[in-house]
Amino acid sequence: MTWLVLKKEEGMGLREFLLREKNMSRSMLTDIKFKGGELLVNGTHHNVRTILSEGDVVEVVFPEEKVSETMKPRQMPLRICYEDDHFLLINKQANLPTIPSRHSTESLAEGVLYYYETRKWKRTIHAVNRLDRDTSGLVLFAKHRYAHDLLSQQQKSKEMKRSYLALVHGEVEGQGKVEAPIGRKDGSIIERTVRPDGQYALTDYHTIKQYSGFSLLQLSLQTGRTHQIRVHMSHLGHPLLGDDLYGGTKELISRQALHSAKLEFYHPFLQKKLRFEAELEDDMRTLTEMK
Repeated sequence: MTWLVLKKEEGMGLREFLLREKNMSRSMLTDIKFKGGELLVNGTHHNVRTILSEGDVVEVVFPEEKVSETMKPRQMPLRICYEDDHFLLINKQANLPTIPSRHSTESLAEGVLYYYETRKWKRTIHAVNRLDRDTSGLVLFAKHRYAHDLLSQQQKSKEMKRSYLALVHGEVEGQGKVEAPIGRKDGSIIERTVRPDGQYALTDYHTIKQYSGFSLLQLSLQTGRTHQIRVHMSHLGHPLLGDDLYGGTKELISRQALHSAKLEFYHPFLQKKLRFEAELEDDMRTLTEMK
């Protein structure tokens, strides 16, 4: 990464410049120092105590990332929606976990690793967001740790916005929110439930269209709990179609009818907001075309 020092930044120490102006984490600065990275000012090596002048060129060379030894590259088709030097956005199909698990034989992350490998890139996986195995839609990967850190900060500050489309049982009226704490269900390592001692969770929803026996909703998450939409819709009395873990049935669709449809974030390197949409999978789209 390379930056030109501006007049307002003159007199700053290199550490302050990187931490405050470029939002670099202290742990990353430590790794640059001890794990093979470099800090250059006008092409020569400097330490973080260096005082900067207007017009200086600051370059950071990050340590080489170690590719996971447990995650193996796997060839698969990737539906790439956007790509640049920093990010890779993919429209994930259903029935594919984002990262490997003991219950799956393949994952989207392994496909991304293979994609990197074919381009001779030594990079590891930095998933900015994750989707359940049967949830389709937009998954964002950062191509390096710095990009991942910057987007993680946006997630914490709620600058990154995601919205979902879901088909739920019953005819839901209007719009509303579900504000109910979520925790692990007793006796299960997978299932979650609304419980008083759970973590705070808030989901906004509004009805796009009602059908005979089900509805199409748009939902946005104000928090990011495991299975949040699935648990909250079940708690509301309108479980997702196909979600038999939380009270839905598979009569109309064989997987939970949930799709990550929209993603918006501020691109820290292009310095502008980007917005993306992914069309519904065929199984959900077919249901929305019913009379």
